[in-house]
Order: sequence, then C-alpha cells, then structure tokens
Amino acid sequence: MMESSAASSNLYPKVSAASVPQDCSSQVEIRIHCKNLVNKDTTSKSDPCAVLYIHDGSTWNEVARTENIENCLDPQFATPLPIKYCFETVQKIKIAVYDVDNKTASLADDDFLGQFECTLGQLVSNSPLTKKLVNKKGKEYGKSTITLTAEELSNNNELVQLAFCAKKLDNKDFLGKSDPFLEFLKKNSDGSLQVVHRTEVIKNNLNPTWHPFSVTTQALCNNDKSKPIQIDCYDWDSDGSHDLIGSCSLTLAEMMESGSGSEVRHGGKIHLWRYHQVEKPCINPKKKKANSGIIIVQSCTVTLIPSFLNYVMGGMQINFTVGIDFTGSNGDPTDPQSLHYISSNEPNNYMQAIQAVGRVCEDYDTDKFFPALGFGAKIPPNMEVSHEFAVNFNFQNPFCAGIPGILEAYQNCIRQVQLWGPTNVAPIIKHVAKFAQCAQAEEPTKGAAAYFILLLLTDGVVSDMAETVDAIIEASRLPMSLIIVGIGDADFKNMDFLDGDDGVLKSKSGKIAQRDIVQFVPFRQFIRTSMSELAKHVLAEVPHQIVNYFQMMKIGPNRPTPT
Repeated sequence: MMESSAASSNLYPKVSAASVPQDCSSQVEIRIHCKNLVNKDTTSKSDPCAVLYIHDGSTWNEVARTENIENCLDPQFATPLPIKYCFETVQKIKIAVYDVDNKTASLADDDFLGQFECTLGQLVSNSPLTKKLVNKKGKEYGKSTITLTAEELSNNNELVQLAFCAKKLDNKDFLGKSDPFLEFLKKNSDGSLQVVHRTEVIKNNLNPTWHPFSVTTQALCNNDKSKPIQIDCYDWDSDGSHDLIGSCSLTLAEMMESGSGSEVRHGGKIHLWRYHQVEKPCINPKKKKANSGIIIVQSCTVTLIPSFLNYVMGGMQINFTVGIDFTGSNGDPTDPQSLHYISSNEPNNYMQAIQAVGRVCEDYDTDKFFPALGFGAKIPPNMEVSHEFAVNFNFQNPFCAGIPGILEAYQNCIRQVQLWGPTNVAPIIKHVAKFAQCAQAEEPTKGAAAYFILLLLTDGVVSDMAETVDAIIEASRLPMSLIIVGIGDADFKNMDFLDGDDGVLKSKSGKIAQRDIVQFVPFRQFIRTSMSELAKHVLAEVPHQIVNYFQMMKIGPNRPTPT
C-alpha cells in the first residue's frame, strides 16, 4: 500500500518551474501585403519595398526591410519583418513603403509610396489588420492599402506530464523498508546540477508508485529533448541524512517512448495489447552489485502550452476598469499639496498612473470604452458616502470613451464630490468580479473571450482589509487581475500582504487564493524614472496570470476569425 509522508511534503515542496512567471516577451514576425500602390515609374511600375520602424520615445529607428518586388503595385512581400513584442510597454511602429530603384542603402533618394502607424499591441490584437496608406502629413495616399499580419514564432513552451514508479529498490532501513523519493536534475552550462523536481516520499515501500507531476520542457531540459536528465533515488530520513539508493540518466526523448502500446497479432487475430514502459537500472556507484532497483517511466506526454499571444490572437479581449480613492486623506483638492489637485502645468499622480497603465491595456479592447469607479466620497445629489459610484455620475453607464474620457470624468468628478472615508476597497473589487463571473459563465460557449484588469488607485491604509482579502480570494478563481498603485507617502505594508509574491493569500476563515492575481507598487518609486517604467512593472505579471487562469480552467485559445 502506498503512503505519502506529510512530513516530507513540508520538507520537500515541489520544485517546478511551471508555476514560476515566465518572460512574456515574444518574437513576432510581421508579413505585409499592399494593394493599389502609387506608380512612380514612367516606363514601368514601382518597385516596392516595405520598411519597419519602431519609436524609441524620441525618434523612429529602422528595424527591418522586406525584399524589393519589381514592377508591382499589389506586392505580397515574402520576407517577414521580425520584432520583439512586450505586452507591458506601448510599442509604436510604422511601416513605410518605398519605390526602390537603386542599390544604395539610403532611402532618401527613393520615392515614398505611403506609410501606416499603429502600436504593436493594436496589431497583434487585430491581426490581420488592413488600413489605408497615408502620406507624411497623415492624408490618404491615393487608394493604397496595406495589410499587416502578425505571427508569433514558436517558443517551444511545452508541458511534460510524467508518471514514475520503481521496483526492487534496495532496503536502507533496519527496522522497516526504505522510504523512497526521486529527484530530477538537469545540467547547467557551467556543469553544475540543478534540481528541477522532487517527488513526494513513499513510506516503507520498495516498489513505490509516485504521483504524476508536470514540469515545462524549459525547466526540465532547456527545451532539448536529447539532453540527459539525472534521476536520483533516495531513502528519506527525518534528520535530513537521506541515503542514496541509486541513480540513472534519461533523455526526454527516451521518456516519451513510454506509455505507447502495440498490438500483438497471431494468425490475423489480436491476442493482446502490449503496454510499453521505459525501464532503467538504478545504479549506486558505491556498490558492486549490478543495480539497486529499477526506475520505470510509466507514462510521458508532452503538450504545447498556449502563450499569451495565442489567446490575444484568438480574440481574447482585456476589459480595463479604474477604481479611484476619493477619501479625505488625499487632502483638499483645491490645495496644491493635495494628491487630487488639478494643475494646469502637469497631471497629478492619479492621472499619470491612469494614463501609463491605461495606454497599454486599451490596445486589447475593441470598443475602447472603460468603466471608472470611485469610492470613499460624499457624492451628489444627496451627498451621501459611497464606496462604489460611477466617476461620470452615470450609474447606468459608468463607461468612459478611452483613457481621455476617464481623465475628463475624473477632473469633473473631483470638483463635485466631498472627500470623505473610510478607505473601503472591497466593493470595487466585487463590482468588477461580478462582470468577470458573468464572462466565466459564458466560457463553455465562448471560450477564452474576456479577461478583466482592475487598476485600483489609493492613497492609504485599507480600512476593510478582511473583506478585501475575501474579495481577492473569490476573484482568484475568475478571469481577473488586480493592480494596486499606492499614491502618496503612506505606509503601504498591508498592500504588500495582498500581493501574494511571498506566499499564497489566505483569509482568517482559512480560504486560500487559487492563484496570485495582485500586483502592488507605490507610485513614489517611479517619480524619478518614467511612467512607462511604472506600467512595465505593474503589468509584467499580467500575461502569465492570464495564461495561468485559462490553463487552470483548461481553456485553450480560440481560433482567429478569418477575414
């Protein structure tokens, strides 16, 4: 009988990179097709070439060019233009088309045939994208059109599901049988060995069967299926002095041979189904005997892990909502020292944070209408305290037209409300969670169609911490992420608690968050840098959280709708 050791689960937590946030940048190729280009040649047709530029904040820099196609006004370029995609930054790109009639690298002496500008986020969320080409002043350039198609290059991000057992292991204990567990180690570039997974301990058993587990190919073998993986089998001891039973080495390619079956035929009839298992002797270098048992791969399956871009290109929409703190601790809005003071010279911290995060998220929403909610103020007409009100005061329709619409509604709101308190944020979280729950209910028919991001801006200590923890734990099972930006100089230690980076969020009643959905940063850390750095920091985990949610729900990307 197999028995798992409770003690061992604490001693040896799972070492699996599958749960560790990955770098969510991707390599993307842009393919280009133009129609009805302007003809700049007199005796023939234009010889077009498309050029990709990216804006670095001050200037346009060339990234890549397609080939030249001679005598063609409807070119389909074969050469893709590569570019690195990062969700958490606004990447402004431009495609310019030229009639190239010479062999010089400079484009200054070539005829300009039109251009198109957008962000890379807009392109990947709307691919394929067809637009009119315009001149350098933004006016349409004849009837010329350009079609851009973005494709993510394969990142070989695969999940390996493994099941192991062993037989006839050496007995290392005097008063009972060995308590075996397995360690899986890969070799680093410097020759050192790194543990990538550790099984549970099976007590008092020389023929153990361990629980199946999952690990990424990157974690297991750096995506190299021919790379040897060392498997060490130990006899667990409570004092930590675990005895090595033996070791073996297997590649992922060898493991993948297990679990397959074959028919055994005789006389044209099927007599049995033979189930193939990969077996390796467990060798202890200190012993003279041939082996110390057999390590058996019962099954091995490798499946592709969908990427964030797979979901975006499958039509998933990101629904962006802003929650704004209107409590009295922000200070009188007419006082220049107030966090809500509206200056003609520059936007206040609330406005800067909304712009920075909103500019990234808006590219992934088709209609560009975003709810803006407030809390902690007395609102007109009755001037009663509310912890969940529409910033535009339209309670039936709190949606604002784009990020400029949110900022306009905010500036109008701050002139009409009376800042009050306390700082109760749970109602806003629950408000967005209701919409996420509705989207989740539609997932069986619509698939990975919607995900919700709440940007919560607050200046102080949360008053309803217990209710907030409960709300976040409930939201952790929904398609939702919470970004908290602390405005001002308050002590935000309780916000660090909500951010589950140091452990799983747990309520007083014992409820545990299913996944980490909170990212918190104090705004003051980015005052001396840039707002793009703020957005990059708070949004860096969002792609992983989105993929993690849909994986948890076993929902793959939808197929893009043909155009």
